[in-house]
Amino acid sequence: MNKILSLENASFSYNSNVNVEKILDHTSYNFNEGTFYSIIAPSGTGKTTLLSILSGIEPLKEGTLLFNNQNISKQIGLLNYRKKYCSIIFQAYNLIPYMTALENVLVALQIQKDRRYRKRTEKIKRASDLLYSMGLTESQIQSPVLKLSGGQQQRVAIARALASNAPIIFADEPTGNLDKETSKNIIDILMGLAHEKNKCVVIVTHDDNISDLSDVTLSISNQKIIQVK
Repeated sequence: MNKILSLENASFSYNSNVNVEKILDHTSYNFNEGTFYSIIAPSGTGKTTLLSILSGIEPLKEGTLLFNNQNISKQIGLLNYRKKYCSIIFQAYNLIPYMTALENVLVALQIQKDRRYRKRTEKIKRASDLLYSMGLTESQIQSPVLKLSGGQQQRVAIARALASNAPIIFADEPTGNLDKETSKNIIDILMGLAHEKNKCVVIVTHDDNISDLSDVTLSISNQKIIQVK
């Protein structure tokens, strides 16, 4: 499998009210295409922070983040990287509140400018199909997202991320507000994207079942990324 994303000698810390909290300390790791990763570690060790660094939301204090051997900060640009090369499923959903579920997914398709869906009718069908695959009804798809339940909003957020043709998908607790059956469906979809579409999928989770299903399980210990499976 080909390497797609790399952390090299990476360090990250932030200032708390009392002192400096170090999350990563000169750690390195390579992520490959076609692989389903889970990051599982005790609360407070920096799992979500690591995801924010890998997805270009938080810039490194020291070290380098590479996409296809290009320095993301210097050669690609963090904004361009997030726009073109990675897709993020946020724990807090981050949906556009005044839009419907369908419109939220359409926005992602328009930003990506995916050549497979040039006409608006093609984009609407693609967005609708993704939302249906998340178990939403026609009525829910057409509803403003603020009128949907937390679990339904989570499904919209996942559909929006899947609308992207980005080669890397990041997810922060993507099944946290979902029932068991829907959670299994989401994980099956994400695993399919890794194994059938050759995407790199990286999930932060507290769920040991997801960790068991993943190709690689990572953790954070003593400010280092370690592979436990």
